[in-house]
Amino acid sequence: MATKKAATKKFVDPTVKVVKGQYKVNGNFHRIIPNKPIYNEKNVLCGVTNPREITHIHSYGGEAIFFESLPKGKLLGAQCVNPECEFPNTIWIPFRTCCADCLTKNKPVDITKVARETATIHSFMVTERTGAFNTLSTPITFINVEFTHPNIDTILMGYMSYGKPAFGMRVVPIFKKKNPTFTITDLSWVPEGTPKSKLPKDFSF
Repeated sequence: MATKKAATKKFVDPTVKVVKGQYKVNGNFHRIIPNKPIYNEKNVLCGVTNPREITHIHSYGGEAIFFESLPKGKLLGAQCVNPECEFPNTIWIPFRTCCADCLTKNKPVDITKVARETATIHSFMVTERTGAFNTLSTPITFINVEFTHPNIDTILMGYMSYGKPAFGMRVVPIFKKKNPTFTITDLSWVPEGTPKSKLPKDFSF
């Protein structure tokens, strides 16, 4: 007697290409996973799980240059070059496509040297909850990094990969130059003077 086989659909990893200025998607962006029963302490059915996996397309737009520069060992800020702005020449870090004061388009500027020579810990916290940084191992040491520069008025949030934080501590940036994710996690911080041997895998100065 012939038996029916359960239909199976091969999962194809989701990919996106840009063709003539438009996204062209391929693969499965939404995968349904079989449900499982939920029982209480008396083994009475209470419900079922309803798991789903969804892949989102997150567009960088004008911020793409910032994430593309991290694996190259460069930290970019965005500078307002509008002479009529109330606060001209302000450098924004984290990177902002447009000036928050006059809304004109900013100019990318390399602040890697400034970061290496002046970055300090403004404040810090250690947490087991990762939020957007959910690809990192816990606990995570989050730090707010301050730069000494006449045009940088903002503070950058990041994380330390090595060392114990302290207020005012000098830190230097490290970059994930191998196997980058092209996200903010490609940038991390370590205390000034940290040897290369202490850096995490795929990271370098």
